[in-house]
Amino acid sequence: MLWSAITLAAYLVALWLYRRSGHHLLCLPVLTGTALVLAALALAGSGYPVYAEATRVLRWLTGPGVIALAVLLYRQAALLRRLAAPLLVALAAGCLVSVLGTLLLCGLMGTPMAFALSLAPKAATMPMAMLAAERAGGVPAVAAMAVVATGVLGTWLAGPLLRWLRVAEGPQGEVVSSFTLGLVAHAIGVARVLQMHPGSVAFAALAMGLNGIASVLVLALLSRWL
Repeated sequence: MLWSAITLAAYLVALWLYRRSGHHLLCLPVLTGTALVLAALALAGSGYPVYAEATRVLRWLTGPGVIALAVLLYRQAALLRRLAAPLLVALAAGCLVSVLGTLLLCGLMGTPMAFALSLAPKAATMPMAMLAAERAGGVPAVAAMAVVATGVLGTWLAGPLLRWLRVAEGPQGEVVSSFTLGLVAHAIGVARVLQMHPGSVAFAALAMGLNGIASVLVLALLSRWL
């Protein structure tokens, strides 16, 4: 229970810092909170396996938390049906580029396969990414760090890139931005959309959930041939 309490305390401190900073992207709770927990682990001389075992309840709660997003999807069901085709095309493209691009780049750089398989599901939400990496032969702890880094960088870069490409302009701008953030930045992107475009958070949640499932399936299939 000690490490669970420390994790919750780190989150509260990180949330306070995030609000005090005016919601600055570099002060996202998942980033600063992770740094605080890592600092506590280093000071205590404890490794990740000890921490993972001590916080099993918190990790289990992430599952119901993700499932609860289905309420938002239900409220936007009619609009989601109308946009099903373009959203599925975007999902397929984003998932394949993320997983295959990571494995290809790691192969060109001579990265060990276990490390490459850990990085491949980086755009999936953390519970799915860690499970996918472990079953494919990767390292769950590396996958977790890759997920955090991808979420922060994806949230940071998606907005300026979409504005530069003028993709987010027009009546469907919020939908495009929200779906993109959920696709490339998973839960961190969903949290950002909840602040910027609360009416379109269902699209971010849908992208996060579907991309997590797709990433797990794609990596499972590819790992058999690698």
